[in-house]
Formats: sequence, C-alpha cells, structure tokens
Amino acid sequence: MECAVKYGIWNVKEQNPQAQQALMEAGYAPLTAAVLSARGYDTPEKARHFLTADEPLEDPLALTDMAPAVARVRAALEAGETIAVFGDYDVDGITATCLLTEFLRSQGGRVVYYIPARIEEGYGLNRGAIAALREQGVSLIVTVDCGITADDEAAYCREIGVDLIITDHHECRAALPPALAVVDPHRKDQPGQPRNLAGVGVAFKLAAALVGSQEAILDRFSDLLCLGTVADVMPLTGENRTFVLRGLKSLSSSPRPGLAALMGECGCDRRGLTAATIGYTLAPRINAAGRMGQVGLAAELFLTRDEATAQELSRKLCQLNRQRQEVEAEIYQEALAMLARNKAGHAIVLAGEGWHQGVIGIVASRLAEEFGCPAYLICLDGEKGKASSRSYGGFNLFASLEAQSHLLESYGGHELAAGFTILRSEIDAFRASVERQAAEFVESGQCRAALEVDCAVDPALLTEENILALEQLEPCGAGCPKPVFFLDGLSVEQLSEVGGGRHLRLRLRRHGLRFGAIFFSTTAVRAGIALGDQVEIAFTPQINEYRGVKSVQLNLVDIRPDRVSRANTGAGRALYEKFTQGQRLTAQEAALLLPRREDFTALWRYLAAHTQSRQLTENLSCLGRKLARAGAPMPPGRLRICLDVFAERGLLTVEVLRDRTRIRLAPSRGEKVNLNESPILKTLKTQCSESR
Repeated sequence: MECAVKYGIWNVKEQNPQAQQALMEAGYAPLTAAVLSARGYDTPEKARHFLTADEPLEDPLALTDMAPAVARVRAALEAGETIAVFGDYDVDGITATCLLTEFLRSQGGRVVYYIPARIEEGYGLNRGAIAALREQGVSLIVTVDCGITADDEAAYCREIGVDLIITDHHECRAALPPALAVVDPHRKDQPGQPRNLAGVGVAFKLAAALVGSQEAILDRFSDLLCLGTVADVMPLTGENRTFVLRGLKSLSSSPRPGLAALMGECGCDRRGLTAATIGYTLAPRINAAGRMGQVGLAAELFLTRDEATAQELSRKLCQLNRQRQEVEAEIYQEALAMLARNKAGHAIVLAGEGWHQGVIGIVASRLAEEFGCPAYLICLDGEKGKASSRSYGGFNLFASLEAQSHLLESYGGHELAAGFTILRSEIDAFRASVERQAAEFVESGQCRAALEVDCAVDPALLTEENILALEQLEPCGAGCPKPVFFLDGLSVEQLSEVGGGRHLRLRLRRHGLRFGAIFFSTTAVRAGIALGDQVEIAFTPQINEYRGVKSVQLNLVDIRPDRVSRANTGAGRALYEKFTQGQRLTAQEAALLLPRREDFTALWRYLAAHTQSRQLTENLSCLGRKLARAGAPMPPGRLRICLDVFAERGLLTVEVLRDRTRIRLAPSRGEKVNLNESPILKTLKTQCSESR
C-alpha cells in the first residue's frame, strides 16, 4: 500500500505575462500561450518554429560513415547481390526493417529481412543467423536498430566473407565493431551534437542518401517513421517532430493496409489520431509480436498489400497482446511478492525462474515507476540470466552496465532502457554494485524525480474552448509532454471510486467554481485524502463527453495537502530531527514529541489492519492524515517517535526510502512488549522533567 503523492518536489515554472500576451496577440489561446512561454517559446516566431517543425532536414551524409555505407549498398544493388536487412523485435526495429526492406526492393534489390527470435536468439546479431544468411547467398548484411556492440559478430562476418554495415542509434562504446561502415548518431567521433534519431530514423537517412531525396522517402515512409519514433520514446522536437507530424497525417488519411486494419481492430478513430494513440494503443500490439515470439506477424502486417491478410494479421496481433497482458500480470505479482520478502533500497534487482523474457521489460518499467528507483529484472535459464532494465529519475542505465561490464556476459541499450546477460553466480555481486551506484546517484542530488509543472493557471481559463485549443501543442510525447497545470486553494467536495475501485473520481471546489477530476490507478485511501480536505493539484485538462454532454475534466497527475498542512509537517520533522541529533529539547518541545498510550494503540491497530503481507509503504504525511481521520490525530514528529519506539522494541522495522517509509511488522512472538522500557521514551520523559 502506497500513498499516491508520487512526487516529493513539484517544480512549477514561473509565468511570463509579457510573453503570454505576445503569443495571445499572435492568435494562440490563453492556456496554449501559457504553456509555450513557460517552455521557452516566448515569441510568436519561436512558437511557430517549434510547432510547425518546418526547418530543412539535416543532411544524411553528415552522419559519419554514411558515404561508404551508401557506396557499398549501391554496388550490391547494381551487381544483383542478395542483401539482408537485420533488425530488432520492437516497434522501432520492425518499422526500420520494413522501411529499408521495402525501399531496397523498390530499387530492384534482392532483399531478405531477418529479425531474431527474442526467446531463442536474443537481441541483435548472432553467429547462427549470420551463418544461415550466408547459406542463403547473402553477401551484405545491413543492420537496423542493432549491432553497435556486436564486436564478435562483426569479426565473424569478416571471417566468412560477408560485408557488414551497421546502422543503429544506441549508445556506443569507445571501440566500434569491425564493420565496413558504422552509422550511429551517437558515435564518439560524430561531429556536432548527437541527434536523437530512432533506429527507423537512421534507416530513413540511409534510404534518403541512396536516392538523394529526403522528401521522397519521407512522403513514402512517414507512417513507419512516425510509429518507430514515438514507440521508442524519442524527443518530439526538430526532425523527429517533422517525422511524426507527417506520419500522423499519413496514418489519418491513407494508411497502408496493415495499419488501417490494425487501427480498425483496436477501434482507433483515425481522425483523432495522436502520438498518445500510437504509444498506448498501437505500439503495445505491435510489440506483442516480438515479446511473444511471433515477430514475423508484425513485419508482414507492414509489408502486405492484401487487405484480407492484413485483417487476419491484425486479429492475431491483438490476441497476442491479450496473452502478453496475462503473462505480465503474473510476473508483476511474483515480483511484488519478492519485494515484500526482501529488503529493497535504491534499486530493484530481481531474478526469476521461467519468467518470460519478452515481458520482463514492461514489468521492470512498472516497478521503476511505482517504487521510484531503477529496476532490473532477470529471466533465469540454467546458469545464465537474460535481463531487461528501466531507469528512474535520470539514472543512466547504459553507464551503469558499462561500469559493471566485468560482471556481465554482454550488454547494450541506452540510458533509459537496457538489456544484458549475466551468469547466475554473478547476480548477487551485480545487485550489491547497482545498489551502491543508485545510492550514490541519489546522494549526489542528480536524481530528477520531480514533477515538472508548466504553470499555475487561473481556474476561469479552464473552458472547453481553451482546453480544445491545447491540441495546437500536438504531437505530445517525449520532449513535448502533455501540459501539466497547477491549482491550489481547492477543497474536496465529493469522492467516489470507479472502474471497480481502481480509480478515484473527485469533485473539487474553489471560490464558487467546481471541477470534476479523476486520478487514475489510485483510491482515496492510497491518496490519503477525504471530504473537506484542502488540497493542491497538478493536472492535465481534457473535455469529457458522456451521453452527449461535454464537461471539463481534470486528469490528476498528483495531489497533495495545501501549504498550511505541509508547513505543519515540516515543523514536526524539524523537531524530530533536533531530538534524534541529540540536541536538548524544551519541556514544551519534548511534550509535543512524547507519545501517549492511546497514540501507540491507534497506530498499531492501523498498521495491523492495513499492512499487506505484514508490509506497508507509505508517505508519513499521508499516514498522519489517515490516522487523524480514524480519530487518532498526532503531530508528525510524535508519529515518527511511535514508529521508532516500535522498532526499538522489535515489533517492526522502519526503512526510509526518500519520500516514503517502508514498515514491516515483525513475526509475532506471543509475548507482551513493555514500551515503557524504551530508551527513547525514557529520554523524552527525562527531558520533560528536567526542563521544568
């Protein structure tokens, strides 16, 4: 159980009234102008430049090694050689594979594609696949979205007489594989700033360089570019924004048969298609093919021109996605059970027998977000394990794995998501090392686990017209998130749980104005709020339509007590720290901290009733509010003293994890514990009497 106050820090940007006014005079609606100016687009020219993304695309030949790559592919096309496009099994890799395969075939090339089976072969190039392709007469392999760490495989290609061109976008090591050409915007010797292209973006650059026209390739493949770029969470700025804007238009108007069928099967409204539709609806179904070991379904869906085939492939993809969801739920529950039994600190490293390798990455992402730390999940098979990891708060996963390469068999990825293989015997050492790295990262102050809020908003501006105008900011995603606004001075007027108790619906009031709000994936207990509470919210507004009636709805990102409540909590924390640091308290201060018998009784009853598997993870401010509503109010410092006394007497353990506290009840020993023997209580009582 966990308090839904997810962010310890809310960074609310300062408003720029002059810039907002200038943008409004240029035709932008008030909320849109507020967001743009808060994000630094504080003139009409900057705003237009960002939103339209109409700058010329960067020259493909500016990418290091692009020229020799183009020369070798052209030679293969002219000589009629068999070319293999070697890809990856996620959306980015599949779209990159299909883009380059379809393009080279249109140039008259003899082209096969190869995407490794996730379970049997794992990620990237492997000797077995290379040998099989050589047997088919392949003399040139071009990788997309993989290969940048394939040193041994590149050497093997050279050994058996297969030329290798690597196109990738993942982080590079200092030494590159011995390939004929290595095209990766993150090469250490790449001039200028690294470009945040997806794997499909690099494949696009190669195709464009081969024909000498980016516009021709963009016009033909913007749909695949859009899918791969959004699904791989690339920042939607610059070239990527151009790709996605053009791709959304293509998907809405004239999608290829496979994508039209998939959107129909998912119930997507093509007229209202957004980047979020791709990220939350289309991408999971495409990814399901690779995760569940049938990646060919997705590739053929993109390449087919037959509508009946497209319909059948779409149905199969949606079935696979449902299977993936079931497997994911099982692994997630197993992981939670492991965390309940074992101490978890600044990082999560879990290993399980028989876990589905294609699904553990999703579970790692859920755990990282839920527990606020990087998560590594390892699928054990014999003496080895294959792992997926997800970052949190800016922790660099690739650098983490690079620093521990001596413990790993192989690794790759980037700072937000990475994979590796490891011997079973090295997992404990790896776990200890990761814990140290993550702890040092948090202590360094670099952890970016704060909520970025665009600006405070005048509630009078939350009209249907202004909210609909926020669509000018689309496409929203990485680099251009959906706007988040701040409102304070709200009172909770109504509360109800909906969706089978999974979501929280609220009615909030401020100075006569009332707003409907919803907080997904939480409850009133988890949020620690009740009727009459004074709160502040961070939210994204939308227009909700129910039975033909439209209304403004605030989708909560987070909720917290108002300033007065937080100030009281801060004062209590300061008094507690003064005591624990050994400083002398006044009689009044000691009395504020000294628990009464009824305080201990109320807290213990609450813990006994609300711990799951004898464990509770809670924000102490939330816990204090819940106790107050249960009729047992106590100052924040006194609450912490109660927990310390329980821990001192062996009744529970207390573990502080940044803004949350994990409480584990000890197994019952069947004997009474005298709290009055607690040294903490004796010290407080002594200070009370000595100060008088």
